[in-house]
Amino acid sequence: MTSRQTASGALRGREWGVLLVLCGAIFLEGIDVAMLNVALPSIRADLGLSTGSLQWVMSAYVLGYGGFMLLGGRAADLFGRRRMFVGWLAVFLLFSGLGGFATEGWTLIVARFVTGVAAAFMTPAGLSIITTGFEEGPRRDKALLFYAGTSAAGFSIGLVVGGLLTAVDWRWVFFAPVVLSALILVAALALVPKPPRPGRAGTGTGAAGARQSVDLAGGVTVTAAVVLLVLGVERATHTSLAWTAGTIGAGLAFLAAFVAVERRSASPLVRLGIFRSGALVRANLSGLLFSAGFFGFQFLVVLYLQELRDWSTLQTSFAMIVIGIDAVLSPLLTPRLVARFGNARVIFGGLLLASLAYALFLPVGADWNYPAMFPSLIVLGLAFSLAYGPLTIVATEGVKEEEQGLAGGLLYTSFQFGAALGLSTVTAVNVAATTSTSPAALLDGYRAALWVPLAAALLATLVGAFGLRGRRSDGTAVSSGEPVDRGADRGADRGADRGADRGSGQLPVSH
Repeated sequence: MTSRQTASGALRGREWGVLLVLCGAIFLEGIDVAMLNVALPSIRADLGLSTGSLQWVMSAYVLGYGGFMLLGGRAADLFGRRRMFVGWLAVFLLFSGLGGFATEGWTLIVARFVTGVAAAFMTPAGLSIITTGFEEGPRRDKALLFYAGTSAAGFSIGLVVGGLLTAVDWRWVFFAPVVLSALILVAALALVPKPPRPGRAGTGTGAAGARQSVDLAGGVTVTAAVVLLVLGVERATHTSLAWTAGTIGAGLAFLAAFVAVERRSASPLVRLGIFRSGALVRANLSGLLFSAGFFGFQFLVVLYLQELRDWSTLQTSFAMIVIGIDAVLSPLLTPRLVARFGNARVIFGGLLLASLAYALFLPVGADWNYPAMFPSLIVLGLAFSLAYGPLTIVATEGVKEEEQGLAGGLLYTSFQFGAALGLSTVTAVNVAATTSTSPAALLDGYRAALWVPLAAALLATLVGAFGLRGRRSDGTAVSSGEPVDRGADRGADRGADRGADRGSGQLPVSH
């Protein structure tokens, strides 16, 4: 590859093939979730599910996906990214299809839980294949932004496709992903290269490439912690305060136990030193808040259109598909903005636009026409295109290759937990503020709950503001948009890391 190609971020043919396979997988995950959201009323009617059982159809996936994401990310580092990606894609295919054959609620719930677990292992493995297979800089940035756009497109297109498939038979919402995942699986086996297995010479996770043992205690405690925290937040509006407090308290206790285990472990599942990276912490916190606002707002808009305005599922899907403009902007516009202004400034701009989008919707009326809603929806699509991809870049940039799966798992856990937190909070506020079923009372409930995504976006913007100025390796301040000699910095860092490793026998800390 020429230096001009490297500088411009141009990708070669085989790299495009690998990228398209990985984009297909993240598209599959997005479209699967969106289609199920649309199909829930039909599933309830056909299987005769109670409200509680119907909620568990969604909650089971959320628990599997959010609860096992961190473990899935680390598993990719320890056992091989391609192996985890291909193996769990096959599990995703199998249990998605089994969901379509469900005749009782419990079988569908079990299928959705396992599908969520499969996605939790598959998704960070796919992301880490990109972050380790594409050179850090313009080429990796281009690949990640293309990947981010595809993820958003899956969710947006899934809303419409789900409505069309449900009109035929809701079971096709589960069968359609089987066809897509089978094609992706065949392409992955053919195109994704087989790297040396982690833990062998030159690719291990320990010093000198020694094989690292599995931190079973860490895996059990962190999975229990995240599952309980997600469960407590996600079910907060459906259970008593005492149950919610007890569940979240147990999750925090397991989290404390996990930290204690990791401090003493010779081969920790999560090296706590990774959190010394301010950029990584800011990206995860901003991602959590951004996701909370984004999913909370979409939920409220759907309620407004279907409950108050009596729009059909398909009408609602077509109305909101404009948010999917980020699928076009992420690979086309965002790379140019990142190259000119830097990731931190682009993220900050995206978070500001998200705040604006939510603020524009605050005065929503009982008879708003679509042109009145359109500015909020289009601005939110632009905000997503500016924030999501660059957050992925910042959360994985500078992280050592043997911890890329962990970094991806952390980020996707933040996104998933944020989504659960946002949905739970807007639901709680909406229920509390709605005093009756009259149109006026419903509208008051929506307006009150709309402050939640706005507050989340403003907090995310505040967090993002701290990233507007970085520091050079010599400690002097540097604007986030100013070019930095990454090669020189990385060379110095690697030299220092090697020296530290020889002396301590431990993994170096990513800064």
